[in-house]
Formats: sequence, C-alpha cells, structure tokens
Amino acid sequence: MASQVLNELESWAKSLHFSACILETSFKLENAIALYKKSGYTIIERYGQYKNVESSVCMKKILK
Repeated sequence: MASQVLNELESWAKSLHFSACILETSFKLENAIALYKKSGYTIIERYGQYKNVESSVCMKKILK
C-alpha cells in the first residue's frame, strides 16, 4: 500500500512538471527509509528546517 501511495504522489508531481521529489523522515523509521531507497531515493544533505535536526534523514529522487 505504501508503495502505491508513493507512486501516485510521484505521478502527481510529474504531471505538475516537477523534476524531483525531496522528503524528510526520521532515522528511527527504518521501514520508511527502506521503502524510499527501494523506490530510488538517495540520502541527501539535510535542508531547511531540518538542517540542524540530528534525527532527520532527507532524501531525493529524480523523476523520469
């Protein structure tokens, strides 16, 4: 179910002509991180309000 929701969100972003998706999660949410990695997301530097939040994991996927 989570993969389907993520795929729909990515499709919506593509339809709005976005070239990438960026997200934030917690390092404690190992299942979420695994899902995002499986879906092609890579870990990036923390950004914005998450920059100094040690528990944050930020990820990005280029949409094709």
